[in-house]
Amino acid sequence: MRTTSRYRAAARMIAAIGVVTLVAACSGNGGTPGGGGTTSAGGGASYPEQNITFIVPFSAGGPTDTVTRLIAEPMAAKLGGKIVVQNVEGAGGTVGAGEVARAEPDGYTVLMHHIGMSTAPALYQNLGYKPLEDFEMIGLVTEVPMTVVARKDFQPATLKDLVTYVKANADKVTLANAGIGAASHLCGLLFQTAAGVKLQEVPYEGTGPALTDLVGGQVDFMCDQTTNTSGQISAGEVKAYAVTTPERVKSLPDLPTTTEAGLPQLQVSVWHGLYVPKGTPQDVIQKLTEALKVALTDQKVIDQMAKLGTAPVPAEDATPQAHRAKLQEQIGTWSKVIADAGVKAS
Repeated sequence: MRTTSRYRAAARMIAAIGVVTLVAACSGNGGTPGGGGTTSAGGGASYPEQNITFIVPFSAGGPTDTVTRLIAEPMAAKLGGKIVVQNVEGAGGTVGAGEVARAEPDGYTVLMHHIGMSTAPALYQNLGYKPLEDFEMIGLVTEVPMTVVARKDFQPATLKDLVTYVKANADKVTLANAGIGAASHLCGLLFQTAAGVKLQEVPYEGTGPALTDLVGGQVDFMCDQTTNTSGQISAGEVKAYAVTTPERVKSLPDLPTTTEAGLPQLQVSVWHGLYVPKGTPQDVIQKLTEALKVALTDQKVIDQMAKLGTAPVPAEDATPQAHRAKLQEQIGTWSKVIADAGVKAS
């Protein structure tokens, strides 16, 4: 797949490093979700005794995959084992999440998911799992800001201009996203609600092709994570209007917030968290949480996240309790937004 993103190249480098460092082999017992191996009845006294599989329910090289590979190495070092990162994509992240929900609850199959974990119940009528009931939470990882970006020759100069323009040209303007339920889709819904307009949406099978077409001028504008747009913004390949968080992003200091730019209703960030199947022993969960906290204080992780326009969550948020509270609150928030928009995924 063609891409003009310098971020994508960086992501591939990170992924390559992750494969060399973290993956011993995918042919052994730890190479597939819930695969083989013996586990002590008590849970985590000698955990881990085999490879741990981190399931990313999105494509390799994407924002969630990159964040996962960043924290996997220091987590593996803390745990004294090996972590295999496996991409199980499809249906807005629900295929991979479903696999983890059905996996053996022994701590060897871990899910990294983003905000989509909280929107899936409202989007999918036959989801096959319940986020609050079928998983144990390990902790939050990071909250990634979104950006509103357009093709570089798009007429509106500011976010206020953009709102005025799309209202006057709603039947002509195209709003791209990475598919129903994707972060870019959710941000786009909020934009339309905040702007009081209904636009022609163009869904893609992933962020990569959507952003590629935006850079190429085939679509007009979109919302996407800073982890995916910082490279194009810095290179001048897209026109950037605002960042969707209360504070500016350090890596993009000249980009105003949506509040500064005149659309304070558009506030959204893409939070990520780690999950294991319901019934995983508490001592295993504790070990994973401790390893996550160590990873989030690793200077390499902090530096790499900063380059991607984000940062690790504070230590108090990297806990099962904070994670569950966040998920519960977000399910309530997004269920109303999605219901009001009348959006359903097949």
